[in-house]
Amino acid sequence: MSNIELSEQEAIRRASLDKIRQMGIEPYPAALFPVNAYSDEIKANFDDALEPPRQVAIAGRLMSRRVMGKASFAELMDSHGRIQVYVSRDEICPGENKDLYNVLFKKLLDIGDFVGIKGYVFRTQTGEISVHCQELTLLSKSLRPLPIVKVKDGVAYDAFEDPELRYRQRYVDLVVNPGIRDIFVKRTKVYNSMREYFNAAGYMEVETPILQSIPGGASARPFITHHNALDIPLYLRIADELYLKRLIVGGFEGVYEFSKNFRNEGMDRTHNPEFTCMEIYVAYKDYNWMMDFTERMLEKICLDVNGTTEVKVGDNTISFKAPFPRVTMAQAILDHTGVDITGMDEDQLRQVCKDLDIPVDPKLGKGKLIDEIFGEKCEGKYIQPTFIIDYPIEMSPLTKRHRDNPELTERFELMVNGKELANAYSELNDPIDQYERFVEQMRLGQKGDDEAMIIDRDFVRALEYGMPPTSGMGIGMDRLVMLMTGQTAIQEVLFFPQMRPEKK
Repeated sequence: MSNIELSEQEAIRRASLDKIRQMGIEPYPAALFPVNAYSDEIKANFDDALEPPRQVAIAGRLMSRRVMGKASFAELMDSHGRIQVYVSRDEICPGENKDLYNVLFKKLLDIGDFVGIKGYVFRTQTGEISVHCQELTLLSKSLRPLPIVKVKDGVAYDAFEDPELRYRQRYVDLVVNPGIRDIFVKRTKVYNSMREYFNAAGYMEVETPILQSIPGGASARPFITHHNALDIPLYLRIADELYLKRLIVGGFEGVYEFSKNFRNEGMDRTHNPEFTCMEIYVAYKDYNWMMDFTERMLEKICLDVNGTTEVKVGDNTISFKAPFPRVTMAQAILDHTGVDITGMDEDQLRQVCKDLDIPVDPKLGKGKLIDEIFGEKCEGKYIQPTFIIDYPIEMSPLTKRHRDNPELTERFELMVNGKELANAYSELNDPIDQYERFVEQMRLGQKGDDEAMIIDRDFVRALEYGMPPTSGMGIGMDRLVMLMTGQTAIQEVLFFPQMRPEKK
């Protein structure tokens, strides 16, 4: 620590730390502090007529201090908000020694220090509900100064607004930008609402492996690691689909999981290499049932989190009031490009991409070409929640063939605010068909598609024991939280988003 270059403020705080210890005060005490009240609750329940006044013990960061001789006002920030504290020298130092006030409180405490306050609640002459301090305890000395926002003539100065700093030092962001905390409170509400919905339906939350010998359940480039004891490569999961469907084979009627997934791909405002996905699988259902189930779920979540079915995201007001429109993939492409892709082969689709000025890798197969057309020309047009349904079979290696058209699959993706939010199927449960689809994926991999699936022979074996008709749905939780909190960047809803290494 002696080789650290300190700023002037950091050096002053470390000197204060030494003086505090010389006073016989431990700046990082081990004993618990008996918190029994919080700022918002104190204000909400205050009663001027209460006699004697309510005694409280609160704790938090010292955020401001106005010293006025023998008495001072301070502002304390706890996990629920802020409250004013009145500190009298003679109250906290009843004996002859006044150092606790004159030295510690006035000179050695700094903005950002954690303190505990015991006292009673009262209303000041200006009408502000406050805590009259009778006992003050230093709980933790802050050695770095917080960025303090100053407002003059309606203009904020020294605001902690740089995105890279905010994401890299989220602990500071949460302290000085109070609105950020609300985003993450809502994130928890989103999860709780979804769990309530699933649990009320009788479905069970489960856990499946993160380290997998075969990265299955999605088309994506995995992260690879090595297991030393077994001397085998392992992959961080890209999806939990194939394990959850094994549980349906095993006899569970409905299972779901909030899974951390990892994809070794690019980062942007809607992608992080580590993300959270919820996947649910329910036996004896199909994708039509799952669409109804999904739109009711999202309507409930929006109401639980925001008290309304509408949210504002950027310039768009999005309504999650069910039901949502349903548009086939082919119709969506026809609507936005004027091209009917029905029945087209790979060469024809490649020519369509050329005609539409969509650059494509020559290694891409039919399914990926269709995906490129939809992604470039259609996806961003769907602002209000819309189910895009009936995908070509080449795009969906784990999906049951459409009951009315064997060239299509019973699949939907839910588009909201121009991005995919949910993906769902009538699950493929024919083991022979599934094996043939895996073989086709292997062929695409040999052509150079590094996102093609690997044959999972154990999963095929599980299907050979029999899986009932099943519908499954996956939803990107980070994107859902973005929508429910009106954010346009995924980094805003992740406590600690992936960042490039910090420059030394």
